[in-house]
Amino acid sequence: MSSPTQAHSAPARIDARERFQTDPQFSAAERDAVYRAIHTRRDVRGEFLPDPIPDEVLARVLTAAHHAPSVGFMQPWDFIVVRSREVRARIHADFLAAHAEAEQMFDEDKRATYRNLKLEGILESPVNICITCDRSRHGPVVIGRTHIGAMDVYSAVCAVQNLWLAARAENLGVGWVSILHQQALRAALGIPPEIVPIAYLCVGYVRDFHARPELEAAGWLKRVPLPQLLHFDGWQGQADAAGEGLAEAVRQVRPFPR
Repeated sequence: MSSPTQAHSAPARIDARERFQTDPQFSAAERDAVYRAIHTRRDVRGEFLPDPIPDEVLARVLTAAHHAPSVGFMQPWDFIVVRSREVRARIHADFLAAHAEAEQMFDEDKRATYRNLKLEGILESPVNICITCDRSRHGPVVIGRTHIGAMDVYSAVCAVQNLWLAARAENLGVGWVSILHQQALRAALGIPPEIVPIAYLCVGYVRDFHARPELEAAGWLKRVPLPQLLHFDGWQGQADAAGEGLAEAVRQVRPFPR
């Protein structure tokens, strides 16, 4: 049994070589690879191939997701890997019901376009992954979540983005299916009521990656120019000379070659 002195002793000093990265700088090629993954990532729906994903590839992608930033280092996520055709068929049936409901929410002039959009690859992709958030992990008081309660949910979304970019680097497509009833998703996957489903993702190799996001190419919406979204020192704050310099630099940036 440890003495009080031992129990409350200061943590052992860690050698600086263990505290800091030994090679923190990115080469130009490494930097460009990160930007290429960001700019060529797509929400994949209709291009999935049935080819299986090797375990070592899926393991790397899941490990990348698990290394996302999280408030208080709480790591609130879990990953449900869904390969069962029966389970995916149940989720697909709910998608069809939700999709029909969603169609009626749009103006008539957009319904035909919506109806013809391919919005999921639940059955076509070989693997589906549901990322969840356990909001009670590590107790009610978590560093960084004391004043903004949704930070754990935001953290779980970071895991989604990490997974998506890692998958793109592995030449895998990912599609986020959000047209689902949460209760039906919970029932299909046995998710307890205290666990929040964050994202239901279709993952697999693809025939092609679209040059532009499908909704943009279909004329549903256009990408908003970034300078229109920049504010300085406050909401709707106008740019001073330094801000104008940044805005001009933004205008000169071109997305990575597709």
